Amino acid sequence: MPEDSKNIIDIDENLRLLGTAHVSTTSVNLVKSQIIEYKPDVIAVELCESRLASLKKPEGIDNEELLKIISDGKSAMIILQSALSVQQRKMGIDSGEKPGAELLAAINIAEELEIPVELIDRDVVITLRRAWHKMGLREKMRVFDALLGEDDDDDFDLEELLEDSDLLSTMMEDVYKIAPNAGRVLIDERDEFLSGRIQQIRGKGKILAIVGAGHLTGIQENLKKPTMESTSKLSKLNEQPKKPNWPKYLMLAIPILLIAAVGWSAYNGDFTTVWDSLSIWLALNAFLTGLGVLIARGHPLSIIVGALASPITSLNPSLAAGWFAGYTQLKMNPPTGKDASDFLEFSSMYQMFFRNKVGKVMMVTALGNLGSTAGTFLAAGLISNGLI
Repeated sequence: MPEDSKNIIDIDENLRLLGTAHVSTTSVNLVKSQIIEYKPDVIAVELCESRLASLKKPEGIDNEELLKIISDGKSAMIILQSALSVQQRKMGIDSGEKPGAELLAAINIAEELEIPVELIDRDVVITLRRAWHKMGLREKMRVFDALLGEDDDDDFDLEELLEDSDLLSTMMEDVYKIAPNAGRVLIDERDEFLSGRIQQIRGKGKILAIVGAGHLTGIQENLKKPTMESTSKLSKLNEQPKKPNWPKYLMLAIPILLIAAVGWSAYNGDFTTVWDSLSIWLALNAFLTGLGVLIARGHPLSIIVGALASPITSLNPSLAAGWFAGYTQLKMNPPTGKDASDFLEFSSMYQMFFRNKVGKVMMVTALGNLGSTAGTFLAAGLISNGLI
């Protein structure tokens, strides 16, 4: 690649931006040559600690970590992260490189040459949580539809992607079309964060900042702002989104109101209404939770456990039927080390989440919880209508 490439930008004599495609062999070679040529005092890479760990140790998720994901209610978040990774892997298959190969190469070369490394990206979990929080239901549905769809007609010319800034801009625009709120978090906020971190380390000498080529324009624009303005935003951009309290209160209020109403019917001797209400609650919670686990192709015992747990867990906002179903799935069909490794290698969403044991545990948990929530609201509506 010529040295006047659009992807090699000298901000000044002490800062060079190097834009890469995360799935390109050319990018790996470019990173190596630029480190040797530029001789930086510091190498800044578009990575966070968790992404670096996954690059250095790509074995996947062990069963202990999987159990923690279930108990922390992070299944949907991991599914979203994995879906995004699949799209990158699809692009990287023909190039022979895994996503982030050039960033890992930069880390390895820096260690060999004893050059300090700065990780300048925001933690991926915070980014995903902020994106999820910003998206409405329609956007979430559009994102999953785009990510889960198997489109074999999309052919990516990786070298064209790396060299053509207009093509990269077009891809960024596509993100905004699908989910503008997510686009602002995944792209605009990270442009601000990356530039803020670069400004934060400017006093450490000659810096080579290696970032995705799609972030180059945004970073350049943000670097024009005063240093204090850019760095002062970092703490705000690094905040975890606060969970709204109303869903918790609503999920707590529903069983309280229903129990009170059913208790009033029992007090008045209307035991037919009491029996009908209990039957609706038990049937809808159990059926829809079991259906969710069945759609995830869970183990038969996982379906039974999720269905039995749902009428009880729906009365307690701190519990979730999907957790019990996912835990049962983990115990009945435990993933092996190969499953964990393969989970990060599959290019097919179907293989990842319906055939791979790691993905299946997550899907059982997520769809079990979704079914339980649907059962709670539907049962509450029908019971309230009957009581009224």
